[in-house]
Amino acid sequence: MYIMRETSRKQGMSSPCAACKLLRRRCAQDCIFAPYFPADEPQKFANVHKVFGASNVNKMLQELPMHQRSDAVSSMVYEANARVRDPVYGCVGAISSLQQQIDALQAQLAVAQAEVVHMRMHQAASFPSITGNYVEGGSPSSKLTTPHTRSLFAVDMVVDQTNMGDSLWS
Repeated sequence: MYIMRETSRKQGMSSPCAACKLLRRRCAQDCIFAPYFPADEPQKFANVHKVFGASNVNKMLQELPMHQRSDAVSSMVYEANARVRDPVYGCVGAISSLQQQIDALQAQLAVAQAEVVHMRMHQAASFPSITGNYVEGGSPSSKLTTPHTRSLFAVDMVVDQTNMGDSLWS
């Protein structure tokens, strides 16, 4: 189907790309927008046009090498969609929200790590022979330098990240 569309596009019989359709102009064979704004995704260009303007998008794309244009369009679409959702802050609002979530999760992690250390210390005090605090005939200083005591304060953690992506990006 793509080949047929491309062939008919070369003959000028294809439907215009989303940009040309919105701008109500004839879509030329060498239209700079056509590869990035297909006719079946009109909202994609509508948001980019609303935020950046067609003329500015055209200038930006023409100034970039071909291999960078797709990434630039993706970036413009992302920024335009963010600006449409949040006209005041746009991407900055999304980034700020994500940073607040990171800060809250880091605080929760610090509390959990402190609880683990506290529980291990409590466990060490309750069961001194397990942690190596009881050494027969040893001096009091040797009690503090056993390998078991040093490992008491190490924090071993496993973080389940299977659901983290859903909450951060939705």
